[in-house]
Amino acid sequence: MTQTITKPRELIPSLENGDQLTRLEFETRYQRMPELKKAELIEGIVYMGSPLRINQHGEPHADIMLWLGFYKTFTPNLQTGDNPTVRLDAENEPQPDALLRIKEGGQSTISEDGYVEGAPELIVEIAASTVSIDLRDKKRAYQRNQVQEYLVWRVYDQEFDWFRLAQGKYIKLQPDEQGIIKSEIYPGLWLDVNALLAGNLAKVLEVLQQGIASRE
Repeated sequence: MTQTITKPRELIPSLENGDQLTRLEFETRYQRMPELKKAELIEGIVYMGSPLRINQHGEPHADIMLWLGFYKTFTPNLQTGDNPTVRLDAENEPQPDALLRIKEGGQSTISEDGYVEGAPELIVEIAASTVSIDLRDKKRAYQRNQVQEYLVWRVYDQEFDWFRLAQGKYIKLQPDEQGIIKSEIYPGLWLDVNALLAGNLAKVLEVLQQGIASRE
């Protein structure tokens, strides 16, 4: 009688903050942890999300999604995303707080398993406790992979940075005399920065409507 030898199942380690992994290793471990809501691979390093406070992250995030969603409503061929996984390159798989991508003919695609592959045209990060990562490692990865516009809301500083890719480098866009920053890749995507920081969403949407109307 022959005895069947069962090979022990390979043990896959859990994700840990600070792990140095390839994107494939990261995805394999992440998929084994369905209870984990947010983990990112940035320049080959794992960053795991902390519990989110409503004033410092939840509400600002919701405000940005409202602004982008309103713009998308009046602009064909666009897709917004709230914390979607983005396969940027072999060492970067972030979950940006918000993104706005061109669906057909843009610089990113959707994989067969439903993930964004390549760089969306615009990414927004709400930076409270993550400001050092968002303005250093993520910024470098987004710049290298040609995210055309990168927006960072520095909640604790009450500042809003809007970077535009120009000749391979990010330059910071400045508000005009009315305090409005205007996207250079999405016509009519205007933002009244002071109104956003003050929580005046009615004014934010009023200015955005003016931007959308200016395209006609």
